[in-house]
Amino acid sequence: MCTSYPSVLAMNTSTYQAVVSAPGFSLGVCCNDDEITAIDFLEPRATVAPKTLLAKEAVRQLNAYLKDSSFEFSLPLAPAGTHFQRRVWQQIAAIPSGETRSYGDVAAGIKSGPRAVGGACGSNPYPVVVPCHRVVAAGGALGGFARERGGFLLDVKRWLLAHEHA
Repeated sequence: MCTSYPSVLAMNTSTYQAVVSAPGFSLGVCCNDDEITAIDFLEPRATVAPKTLLAKEAVRQLNAYLKDSSFEFSLPLAPAGTHFQRRVWQQIAAIPSGETRSYGDVAAGIKSGPRAVGGACGSNPYPVVVPCHRVVAAGGALGGFARERGGFLLDVKRWLLAHEHA
């Protein structure tokens, strides 16, 4: 689908330059020759071999993360989002693996509100690489994930946090 995250209902894998299988979910990689344009959470499905050199590198890095949650990504990400969203994503990208921050903590760091941060998290086109799963509700509750309050995507968030020992 190569849209903005999440597109868990996307069933056509031919629009992805690669699909990576993870425990209980998959990741669809969208890219051009120079930049990653989106990563989509997908329902579990078979892997799709990379169609480009950049997709091959994205698959390598995503698999490295799936094996070792402390892996640090270095993928070229296409500019996306509003100025505000980019500020939120920059704050989120600075959260170390194994740690979480509340929506309020992220909001305080950019002098905004928690709901606005939640909206920006839900618009993140690069999940896992820009780890919005590390942002939780006050008191450590999971909160939402990818604009969802339950179901498949919240299970993905639980898995990612457990994988990182957060």
